[in-house]
Amino acid sequence: MQASGPQSSCADGNAIEAEAARRLARLHADHSPADEAEICAWIDADPRHAVAFARAEVAWEATERLKSSAADISLPPIEAIISEEDQRRLSRNIMVAAAVAVLLFIVAAIVTVRTFSGIDRYETQVGEIRDIALSDGSTLHLNSDSQAEVRFTDNGRKVRILRGEASFDVAHDLARAFDVEARSAVIRATGTAFNVRMRDALIELTVTQGSVSVRSGADMVDKVSAGSGAVIRPREIALTRLGPRIVSQRTAWREQMVELDGETIEQATAEFNRYSATPILIGDTRVSSLRIGGRFRTTDSKEFLTALQMSLPVRAVHGQDGSVMLLYRDEGEDSGI
Repeated sequence: MQASGPQSSCADGNAIEAEAARRLARLHADHSPADEAEICAWIDADPRHAVAFARAEVAWEATERLKSSAADISLPPIEAIISEEDQRRLSRNIMVAAAVAVLLFIVAAIVTVRTFSGIDRYETQVGEIRDIALSDGSTLHLNSDSQAEVRFTDNGRKVRILRGEASFDVAHDLARAFDVEARSAVIRATGTAFNVRMRDALIELTVTQGSVSVRSGADMVDKVSAGSGAVIRPREIALTRLGPRIVSQRTAWREQMVELDGETIEQATAEFNRYSATPILIGDTRVSSLRIGGRFRTTDSKEFLTALQMSLPVRAVHGQDGSVMLLYRDEGEDSGI
């Protein structure tokens, strides 16, 4: 039997960190577009991959800065600077300084552990939507099947989205920026409102009030204003101008609604399936590309299914497990409503 627990989790984490470092080194060496695509796919495959890759990038950049600084320094031999007696005195001083540095490091480590051990984790089950009041006066809204970690200190406010979708009403605090991490992206605000959705291959940002800054890898956008958004990929940020209709669609879940405006049945069912453990399935390819509009409650897919069958050549077949199969309804065939 394979052992599991804290030791195996730690080993998994170390393996992911090592793999992230290896892939980052490959990215900074000669690489092909195929290599870059493979690295991006690995980052998107698991939130832990994205976090490890972001940490590796920070370490890489810090190392490069140190190398650059060191290259500019040229010192003569120590014998030409101080006498032998001074060298012995310096050695003793270095040993004392080293001991003090070790002690300070231990104290700093204890403070760091105490400071950042207070991580609050929030999550929702499929079909559940939560509004969470945070200690600074901000509000975190979690969509169905989502998970986030919150870590507040005297110096900063950090939220990490691990899965799903979250919306934020941020309390104004100039002394402490509000950072939201999603995979390799960091979204910063001081007092604003915005929505972050983690899709399979990208992060979807929608700003509804104020403005935020966004960083992903080496790419940085200083300001994304209300009514705008961004499509965020590893090392790439594409700004998008959103109209009120699109903003309303993207945030309708806060009112437990799905808002459709000419989406395909395939897209519409994917949205509804976010809120139900028993899925709506498409059993005929002719159904997939049909389009529908309307505003429907996330808690009641019957409205959606009724609208489908009344306005489109679609019939719904209910399974014993609660799932629904959508089939194309040929002319003269009963809709089954």
